[in-house]
Amino acid sequence: MEQRRTPGAEPPGPPVDVFDEAWTARAVVDERGIVTGWSEGARLLLGYPPAEIIGEPAACLLIETVTAETLSGIRVLPRWSGRLRLRHRDGHQVEAGVLAHHRLEGGNGPDWFLVSALTGTAAVPEDELLLAWSFEQAPFCGFILYDTHLRMRRVNDTGQRVADFSEADMRGLRLSDFIADPAMDKLERNMVRVLETGEPRHVETYVRAPGESREHALETFLYPLRDENGAVRGVCMAGQDMTEQYWARKRMQLLNDAGARIGSTLDVTRTAQELADVTVPAFADFAAIDLLCDHDSALGTPSPDTPGTAAAGPLRLRRAAHQSVFPGTPEAVVPLAESDSPIMGLRAECLATGRGVLRAEYDPQAVDDVFLFLEDERRVAAVREFGIHSMIAVPLRARGDILGVAFFARHQRPEPFGKDDLMLAEEISARAAVYIDNARRYTRERNTSLALQRSLLPRGSPEQSALETATRYMPAGSRAGVGGDWYDVIPLSGARVALVVGDVVGHGLHATATMGRLRAAVRTLADIDLPPDELLTHLDDVVIRLRTEGDGAEEGSGNGAAADAGQVGATCLYMIYDPVSRRCTAACAGHPPPAVVCPGSDVEYIDIPAGPPLGVGGLPFEAVELQLPEGSLLALYTDGLIESSRHDLDAGLESLRNALSAPMSSLEDMCDHLLNALVDDHPRDDVALIIARTQQLDGRHVATWDLSEDLAEVARARDLASRQLGAWGLEESVFVTELVVSELVTNAIRYGRDPIQLRLIRQEALICEVSDGSNTAPHLRRARTFDEGGRGLFIVAQIAECWGTRQRPTGKTIWAEIAL
Repeated sequence: MEQRRTPGAEPPGPPVDVFDEAWTARAVVDERGIVTGWSEGARLLLGYPPAEIIGEPAACLLIETVTAETLSGIRVLPRWSGRLRLRHRDGHQVEAGVLAHHRLEGGNGPDWFLVSALTGTAAVPEDELLLAWSFEQAPFCGFILYDTHLRMRRVNDTGQRVADFSEADMRGLRLSDFIADPAMDKLERNMVRVLETGEPRHVETYVRAPGESREHALETFLYPLRDENGAVRGVCMAGQDMTEQYWARKRMQLLNDAGARIGSTLDVTRTAQELADVTVPAFADFAAIDLLCDHDSALGTPSPDTPGTAAAGPLRLRRAAHQSVFPGTPEAVVPLAESDSPIMGLRAECLATGRGVLRAEYDPQAVDDVFLFLEDERRVAAVREFGIHSMIAVPLRARGDILGVAFFARHQRPEPFGKDDLMLAEEISARAAVYIDNARRYTRERNTSLALQRSLLPRGSPEQSALETATRYMPAGSRAGVGGDWYDVIPLSGARVALVVGDVVGHGLHATATMGRLRAAVRTLADIDLPPDELLTHLDDVVIRLRTEGDGAEEGSGNGAAADAGQVGATCLYMIYDPVSRRCTAACAGHPPPAVVCPGSDVEYIDIPAGPPLGVGGLPFEAVELQLPEGSLLALYTDGLIESSRHDLDAGLESLRNALSAPMSSLEDMCDHLLNALVDDHPRDDVALIIARTQQLDGRHVATWDLSEDLAEVARARDLASRQLGAWGLEESVFVTELVVSELVTNAIRYGRDPIQLRLIRQEALICEVSDGSNTAPHLRRARTFDEGGRGLFIVAQIAECWGTRQRPTGKTIWAEIAL
């Protein structure tokens, strides 16, 4: 019965009689020196039957006596070999070569396994035949024998097959005569070296055999052939075909290169181009990377929610990258960044099946055959023009979604693509697809963050007369994503202006959204005219509440976004400048200090107590005041301006000092100069910057009068205001101004206390301020029909553009802004 063997199982062993055990003498001796095993070959060698010798000391078989020292030295060896003089059963001496193995894990404990061949070392006629057959029939190694003139004398069957010539055709020729390839010249030069030095050499050669398109890799050993006197009589070349190992190594090298070179940035187009660059010319002569377009995508790539699908209409592919062995990539029929629709042929089959497609068995000049799988006249024309004889299309698949198609073609390399090449293309493209998907998602989130951040930042500088300002915002260029930096210029009452810069910890959409919430909170707190230190205290409470909300969301949802939401922190610098008094008040929450350049002075950093970052809680903030001459330059910034991988923080502050010292014609030029001098091409963090030049409102714009608590002062206040408006040429606003002054001064006299002061400030609008020593804040109410009072603030609110109140260290100020 025929015995069937399962695939992968070991082949059955040869029949026992093949070995003919009688030709080998075998014996087993235990550690005590007692014979425990005896073969038929041992009986033939020494004449003892097993029954007589098993159980006897092995020393009785030796002619000479073995010393204890010799035995102790042998016991530590794993193996021993030598010639022994043995005693035959009939008494004569037998000299035999013995090989002894020390078996430490035998069935009955450690023992020695001894082997001796009955035929000895004498050669037999069959040996010469075996030697000849082994030379001629070696299946995996080609042997070629050359004389001292490097003329071929003998070649085995494998060598004849590789050379595609018979031995008779090649005998007497040089290697380069029957294989015309530069690699053969290299081999001959090495054979000359073997003849000169008598030393063997190892050479790797790559040659394309006649009639084959695929390159072969040969591992060649060259060694001298010597006669009995040691003279070199020829050279033997033993070559082994390592083609499969060679191509496997090339594929592994290409995979390693792809892993090292693809995905160096988070840019979709750059990543696609890296895929094309890696595969040309190492794998293909032309490569094209096409990504699926999405109608609602600003990138022209699929959205993360529905990759591989279009919102409406047919699918479109956008050419993201291509590469060729020819300059200018003439094979491409679609320019870069342009879309191609409808999708047909090879790429359509690839997208429909989600698997790689290989086309290698066709004639590039046969239009009908090519058109069957291209179905595009432009591509058919390119195939015919460049002789493209082999193509592969593989899907770019990441996280279960198809992002596009990678196309590879060969026309200069004669070997066609094979199944191994298809698997390699799929592996490289799968790796690249993950990087493309990462870049696509990062770019989408970055663009969303940028759009959100730009919508939250000021659209332009507000109208005010206290400061001339210029602002800049530069998003981070690193993989971290857009951060939470912000700036703001906030007009306050009394012609004052607040300058704000802040930086939310972290990057991405969460940081941007947190920035928007903090900026809104700062504006709200600024509207009630809080001093800088008090404003930061309230803002600190806001950050703590945001963190508490984030912690609650994290506990409730358990997802990563909520976990990020729980980590809220920020730094902030808040500064108020009063153009009337030229007084600047500032407070800081863990933010870099602002720089100031007074006219005729060097750049200095305002010494503000740093204060803790927002969100720490329980620690106070301190404010500082300083007088600034008119024309002083202020620079407020986030840490992205002074921090860099090239230097530390102190060096960044010194660089900023030097940059601010350079004279500039305008504040806009100064902003550009600072960014160019201090910020890298791809900054690791966002940069927010405010440059401001102080201005002063003097007597031509401000008029101030002290008033008593007598109600008769109301008429005097109206008269003073009327005459001042006449001096300013604002007669048309006299009636409204007198009415506002009358109501505000009346309230201050009735409900406030000394000192009472009236101040008019002329800007784009007219600001009327009345201050008194009381901290009681007024409130707007609707008077009833028969009430004799209670309508003052209501009247002011109706005729003024806006009105409000602010607290002072020694009282309050009620103000109203009247349009001119």
